[in-house]
Amino acid sequence: MKLLSPAAWTAYQGRFIALWTDAARAYALYEPGELVAVELRDGAYPALPYPGANWFQRLAKDLNGHTATGFADTRTAIEHFRELDGHAAWPEFKAPNVEGVHQVAVGPIHAGIIEPGHFRFSVVGERVLKLEARLGYAHKGTLRLLRGKSARQAARYAARISGDATVAHSIAFARAAEAALAMQVPERAIYLRALMAELERLANHTSDIGFIASDAGFAFLDARFALLREYLCAAAQAVFGHRLMMDIVVPGGVAGDIAEGGAEAIEDALDALERELPSLTRVFEDYASLQDRVVGAGLVPPALAASYNAGGYVGRASGQNSDARLVPGYPPYQALGLSVPVAQEGDVAARIKIRLEEIPESIRLVRDILAALPQGPVAMVPPMATGMGLGVAESFRGPVWHWLNIDNGQIQDGFVADASTLHWPLLEYAATTAILADFPLINKSINGSYSGVDL
Repeated sequence: MKLLSPAAWTAYQGRFIALWTDAARAYALYEPGELVAVELRDGAYPALPYPGANWFQRLAKDLNGHTATGFADTRTAIEHFRELDGHAAWPEFKAPNVEGVHQVAVGPIHAGIIEPGHFRFSVVGERVLKLEARLGYAHKGTLRLLRGKSARQAARYAARISGDATVAHSIAFARAAEAALAMQVPERAIYLRALMAELERLANHTSDIGFIASDAGFAFLDARFALLREYLCAAAQAVFGHRLMMDIVVPGGVAGDIAEGGAEAIEDALDALERELPSLTRVFEDYASLQDRVVGAGLVPPALAASYNAGGYVGRASGQNSDARLVPGYPPYQALGLSVPVAQEGDVAARIKIRLEEIPESIRLVRDILAALPQGPVAMVPPMATGMGLGVAESFRGPVWHWLNIDNGQIQDGFVADASTLHWPLLEYAATTAILADFPLINKSINGSYSGVDL
């Protein structure tokens, strides 16, 4: 970590990832894991000029009361209710000054079982002129819950930051704890973590593709991809004892080894997916009515995505860093093959294509991991040590980062940067390139985590 002067802090150049504060300092994280800090002065720090810093600076104000000097956005991130009885003034959503504009409010309670978020659309007819997303309605207080716990105790909270990415967050948290405590993880545990991360990616990609197809009126595709996801979740249950593999990754390794017959259960699920994927992919490519819904909907220009360090859509290109996953002792930043930007105009069709292309690559990786799985222990006990550490893992959405400050085995402070934090502003833009009826398609194709940014 580099401690900078206020001038050097604001002038620092890099690909911004995250910002947070503790009692004494503000921290900023840049690729490829460069951490810098500045001392707080009267509870304030200089604002950063990066677009992606917006949510983090609002969150620092809500969580810790620290203000970013020169930051003009006064909206809250998670503290929506200011009175003890839960009442507050109705939030103001400013519509564009255009004749005929009116607002459409959606959420925070939605049809179906999904997370709470409020979307305020400013529209003229069906055309969306502006979208403002308001999140943080299910604030769990995760960062406060981490404090005062040992790394093993706090791992359960990390695993529940975003349930669909429980493996990725658990890996990032464990790696942060292991870096802070100077731990060496058993080689077999590293392979098992990578195995679970790829199974999690496959389960989420099949789910996402099916839901996008359903929103476009193709229930058949949704049903088939839902069945394939079920095969994967059932295999995870048979192998690790939990359908989502929650609480299996722990600081020091993994909580349990592969069950007897586990490799065969995984292979059966992969075979089923591999057999059916080509025909399902052709449906996306050949049906004009489906292409009409997804091509050109929810555009995200590469330059805009790059300004948020998020790519056209955050996803791993086939083969990128994949071999590094199987090499013991690889650098932490490449431990799970971080996402790379996709240099194209991103629309719903492009985001579907990336997922479809990642599935065969993940299948290959799972088979390679199982074939190369080393023997040996799967965990070690974390020591009662002191240190500060960063951890990163690739979720199906993109990289997730965890930072921990540990004193004598107890967590003093921590922070989490989910990939979704840099995706939600892109969703707000993408919605303005389409009509209101296309928003469900666009929303699912980006699939930001509500819970992942509600810390």
